[in-house]
Amino acid sequence: MKRSQTDSKPNVVFIVIDTLRATRLGCYGYPLSTSPAIDQLASEGVLFERCFAPGIPTTPAHTTMFTGLHPITHNIVCHGGLADLSRRIPVLPERMQQMNYTTAAVDNLYDIKPWLARGYEFYINPSFKHKMRLLVSCEEINARAVPWLQQHKDEPFFLFLHYWEPHTPYLPPDRYRKFYPGDRNPFSSEHTSFEPIKKQPFWEMFKDLWFNKLGPVTDADYIASLYDAEIRHVDDGIAEIMDTLEQLGLSENTLVILTGDHGESMYQHDIYFDHHGLYDDVIHVPLIMRYPDKFAPGKRIGNMVQHLDIAPTVVNAAGRNVPCTDMEGQSLIPLASGSVKDGGYSRVISCENTWQKKWAIRTDTEKLIISREPDHHGMPRREYYKLDSDPEEAVNCTETLSADADILEAALENWISDTLERNGKQQDPLLEQPITLGNRWSK
Repeated sequence: MKRSQTDSKPNVVFIVIDTLRATRLGCYGYPLSTSPAIDQLASEGVLFERCFAPGIPTTPAHTTMFTGLHPITHNIVCHGGLADLSRRIPVLPERMQQMNYTTAAVDNLYDIKPWLARGYEFYINPSFKHKMRLLVSCEEINARAVPWLQQHKDEPFFLFLHYWEPHTPYLPPDRYRKFYPGDRNPFSSEHTSFEPIKKQPFWEMFKDLWFNKLGPVTDADYIASLYDAEIRHVDDGIAEIMDTLEQLGLSENTLVILTGDHGESMYQHDIYFDHHGLYDDVIHVPLIMRYPDKFAPGKRIGNMVQHLDIAPTVVNAAGRNVPCTDMEGQSLIPLASGSVKDGGYSRVISCENTWQKKWAIRTDTEKLIISREPDHHGMPRREYYKLDSDPEEAVNCTETLSADADILEAALENWISDTLERNGKQQDPLLEQPITLGNRWSK
């Protein structure tokens, strides 16, 4: 499908970097040089300072991004659960096909759930040589993506790229391992911060796969530095894609969207190098959009937005008027282009049902996390944090500010019940569906 000279529809390159925590990027204030290419992309486009994942981890998050629906609506609340996405719910690549886009993915999410590959004319999975598919590298992804761009540059296209760095295990090439202070010894007996991970149920899984390859680590900050190194690694992959768009003359008419499906906890809240827990370390993700024809460079937007806004944004950019009645998100084009200043959300509601059963409601200044059943970290049923004075979510104020916590809990439970009723459902999906990965902890 050759692009005509009068066709003004933008190409779309949608990039998801798995496990990318916003606050480990320079453009989000991180002091180390983990992300020069991503920072450059942000300087050329629009950065959303507060984007949140309504559902974690990978499967719920991607399903939300591709449907424009909250997990309570599309019903995918677990990673690897038994629920399937209804065929009546369209996904973003199908919408783009209907709008006469050539659709392609370089990805392996099909290995997890089949609906994550619906709607692609070209589905390229370069990970089959790996026993652990998430070890596919950004170089392998780009070795398929760059030739595809070269071959299809004259067509209006939607290209999805999914990179697995910096997901665990953090095993970056040696050339990127430069973020741990040179004057510290990660194997010294003076450090004890790594020791608690040995009490975690998944220690046995990671011991041989990962930690034994690093030596007798004693400092948890050394592992965290490898997470930074993985970001620096994938950042070079992003640089290659941006350079390819420029070389092919596609930059000016291509909407580039970059986000993460969720973040990562280093060792806060007893969660070591993983992405469960509804703390901001995990649900706060980057969102950067570059579209030179429409967006002024270097703009930063503080409004709270969500993953479910990505699909309506893409179809809006492709020429369809929004809101689309079958999506719950809102197009971010008006905010990004500056045509409006108001927008976004006064609160974000997130859930998880993979390692533990929890809901969270977050506003500008406070957050409440409630658990549907006891978790394996021994956290209380309710956690209430004052984000304006405690952004690290270190002090649970449930007891001292119980009335404030009660108000947020009532708002959360009312939203859940109202949304279930609107969708013709009766039971909270977190109660209806068993946790998946967390079941291993109980054995």
